[in-house]
Amino acid sequence: MSAALVTSLVLILLPTLCFSQSDVDSLLKFKKSLKNGDSKLKNWLPNSSPCRKKWVGIVCDNETIIGLRLTNISLTGSIDVGALTQLRGLRTISLVKNAFTGPIPEFYKLGALKAIYLSNNQFSGEIPNTYFGSMRSLKKLWLNDNNFTGQIPLSLMELSHLMELHLERNQFSGKIPESKYPAVLKSLDLSGNKLEGNIPECYSKFNASVFQGNIGLCGKQLTKYCVHHPLLHKSHSPPTAAVIVMSATLVVVVFFVIVGIVSTMQNEDNDLRNLSSSRETLRNVCVVPCSNRETSIGSSRKSSLSLKIKLGSLKMNNKNGTNDFVMVNEEKGTFGLDDLMKAEAEVLRNGQLGSAYKAVLGTGLAVVVKRMNEMNKLGKDGFGVEMKRIGELKHPNVMTPLAFHFRREDKLIISEYMPHGSLLYALHGDRGLFHARLNWQNRLKIIKGIAEGLGYIHTQLATYVVPHGNLKTSNVLLTETYDPLLTNYGFHPFINSDSVAQRLFAYKSPECLQNQQHVSPKSDVYCLGIVILEIMTGKYPSQYMNDGDSGIDIVQWAQSSISANHVEKLIDPEILASGSASIDQMITIIQIGAACTKNNPDQRLSLNEAINKIQEID
Repeated sequence: MSAALVTSLVLILLPTLCFSQSDVDSLLKFKKSLKNGDSKLKNWLPNSSPCRKKWVGIVCDNETIIGLRLTNISLTGSIDVGALTQLRGLRTISLVKNAFTGPIPEFYKLGALKAIYLSNNQFSGEIPNTYFGSMRSLKKLWLNDNNFTGQIPLSLMELSHLMELHLERNQFSGKIPESKYPAVLKSLDLSGNKLEGNIPECYSKFNASVFQGNIGLCGKQLTKYCVHHPLLHKSHSPPTAAVIVMSATLVVVVFFVIVGIVSTMQNEDNDLRNLSSSRETLRNVCVVPCSNRETSIGSSRKSSLSLKIKLGSLKMNNKNGTNDFVMVNEEKGTFGLDDLMKAEAEVLRNGQLGSAYKAVLGTGLAVVVKRMNEMNKLGKDGFGVEMKRIGELKHPNVMTPLAFHFRREDKLIISEYMPHGSLLYALHGDRGLFHARLNWQNRLKIIKGIAEGLGYIHTQLATYVVPHGNLKTSNVLLTETYDPLLTNYGFHPFINSDSVAQRLFAYKSPECLQNQQHVSPKSDVYCLGIVILEIMTGKYPSQYMNDGDSGIDIVQWAQSSISANHVEKLIDPEILASGSASIDQMITIIQIGAACTKNNPDQRLSLNEAINKIQEID
């Protein structure tokens, strides 16, 4: 080889080699600051590539280091944040379940960080009020299960992109500062601290569990109301006559208010559309801004008052008290109207097809009661025939209804309640709900299960114009072991013709929106492609929106990235941060999703082709 050629190659490779060596030096300096770094990070060696040699805990995007994931390996010592400032692509740091002590490290020097996970260590001390002022890109902060003290930093609540904040089980004190961007905040936990005062109104979408374990807190979520009258805040002096009179007056007023409420409730017409009870149950269900989005994850902007939900009207219409509910699936036992009237209930969501309530029966079975108000196309007999047909479906990835009740105005469909919620919630909500994160293995398992369940529905409901019709992540429930269950399927024959296009997601397929064609089984394939791309990118699709203002056009993004040969840029960094996985397999899955979302339905994969390609991935 000529000297000139050698020189040319060196000049070409020199920038990459220098950048790589700079990363190596930075990481080795960081390792040196740890007391047990040599024993825990044995393959962090000089003159080797952190990305190519797969150094322990290093997450890469090609040759760029984007994440530091050193979890549950008993690391101790100081953390040299200065060394990490040389890693220009670093976006995520996870030091969960180690043995670090002392004050919070100087991560504010890494202004481009998007996620910090320090859970289950022994960090302590106060966090300066201005600590997060320069961290404008921060989206996720998990400091739970440490020993932090002092007030929650004000600068933390001024971050415009903060989606997840977990400070539970520390010793934070003082008042909860108001969030400047409460709509952005999807996941919050402040429980188990020493916080006090009123819970700010901006956190009203979060339920009581977020604030429990703070003795000094008060607010409607805790059903512990704050008293602000100055006479009631005197120090421990004996009550004056004025205070006694005021207190007595207050008791009398409250008594008559309660009597008035009870009287009103007793005189209300027993209609299903009025929900009544003696207590308010709030539940955080909206993990995305609720302004224009379907609230299918969970907001409980409204509260349920008790699923005595004035079901008495049904009983009145059914004088014999028989056949109040038609059981279509008795695997979980049988129940009737009386059982449901005795159950306590809470609002789960208000969606395109109606409302849903959770109720726990006397047997301990938790069910979801869906009140459908747009399913008036079929008469009673036709509705019953189709519901019994759906009730006969049996597949490990398909949720089969348990019972239904027919009314002219609206229908009730009862299904088993799944405590782990929807895939939409798992992807965009509180991932701390699960014991493990959505790693590659679980996401692949979910995609395979969705494809298999959809294939089964298409086989069993082949006579339907569109067998599922409403496939999206809010209609995929997850079990504790990440097995997906398809729900809210097969509704196309039930829904009024004049509103079906607004109610079913299949009508968002290009052939319906652009070409005014009718839905078909290929519309379900389009929906499957959206779900696959959402799972793999972790992004909320704009296709779910009516106005298109929010979310990402996930189809266009995928197509342009594939055309530019940058498919790996689509992969959710959370997958890469969760451990070793096959990039090639991920790229293949994304390409399958893109092939399912072609504008022309004739150019899309058939459902069987998509299922076969997905199943080929091990």
